[in-house]
Amino acid sequence: MFNKINAWLHLWLGLASGIVVVILSITGCVLVFEQEIKSLSYPWLHAEQPANARILAPSILHKAVEQALPGKHIESVWYHGAGRTAHFNVHESDSLVYVNPYTAEVIAMVDDEDFFHFMDEGHRHLWMPRAIGRQVVGWSTFIFFLLTLSGIILWWPKKWNKRSRDQSFKIKWNAKFKRVNYDLHNVLGFYSLLIALLMAITGLVMSFSWFGQGVYWLTGGENKARQKRQKMEVSGPSVNTSLQNADIIWHKVVNEIARYNKDQVIIHFAEEPDEAIYACTDMIKGFWRDLNFDPLTLELLPNSTKRLEDMKFPDQVRKLNYAIHVGAIGGLSTKILYFLASLICASLPITGFYIWWGKKKKTKKPKPTVKQPKPVISTT
Repeated sequence: MFNKINAWLHLWLGLASGIVVVILSITGCVLVFEQEIKSLSYPWLHAEQPANARILAPSILHKAVEQALPGKHIESVWYHGAGRTAHFNVHESDSLVYVNPYTAEVIAMVDDEDFFHFMDEGHRHLWMPRAIGRQVVGWSTFIFFLLTLSGIILWWPKKWNKRSRDQSFKIKWNAKFKRVNYDLHNVLGFYSLLIALLMAITGLVMSFSWFGQGVYWLTGGENKARQKRQKMEVSGPSVNTSLQNADIIWHKVVNEIARYNKDQVIIHFAEEPDEAIYACTDMIKGFWRDLNFDPLTLELLPNSTKRLEDMKFPDQVRKLNYAIHVGAIGGLSTKILYFLASLICASLPITGFYIWWGKKKKTKKPKPTVKQPKPVISTT
């Protein structure tokens, strides 16, 4: 009875969430290698470094962008490292401004809503209104999580003999299409199970706070609700201009605070004198460190993110959730594994549907007819 109920749930939950799972998996395949594809196809991401040239301070680059876009409010600058352009975010604009960080030359203004932005919106909320789409994606991911659990129960061999092992771990390529399709669903589904579970669990952490709190508790964290973000208390308004503070903090982050990829930094230009100044550093394999500075003393505020090694294990898991979700946790090798697993996940609703459709269309074989003996007519 349990097996029958499990098979019934696996079928109908799969049919209910199949289209969404295909969309999420295909868009996920594309987004896994977003940065690598952009680096190869977007020439404005690269900057030629003159001999003995050094990366210029934020204020110098800011003035160059200000001249190119007079009257526009510039929000932040993102340094991408040696040989790469820096890009500026402009308030109420979909375009990013790319600048050579060695010469302050404005290279390009590019619309941020490109192909990958389109894929990201599909992955996050199915190109629907954000509030509705996120709920659809979240609950479809939850159904997919249940499907992975019911799937392993259906996959589990009744007997661990040679025949059952071959059926569970190998695809019989020389069989008929129906059998090959079944093996693609059954065998590939097993091989992608671990990564599929990781993608589902980390996706649910980002979708539902209650699920994220549950994972935090299971990894050893305290079982209490996360505190809402409050306005940061600062010691007083800044005595410097916004650009002066940006330069000081940039030098401080690069030379004193950053440990990994020191030349990759985000600096925000504060709008108000009493506003905490945001910076970001230690961006490596999907991890990043958020920093907030007091505008008067330019010292780190207590709500800044700790170094990963200084965090407790539950906090490390929470901070690395995004890196695990996108496969960046192990660099290129895990990205390749995530790409293949995501591709398999996209195929599972299709192969599963064909299995169901084949059983539905299966015609019953007619019962063999039994010949009746002819009656013997007596002549007497």
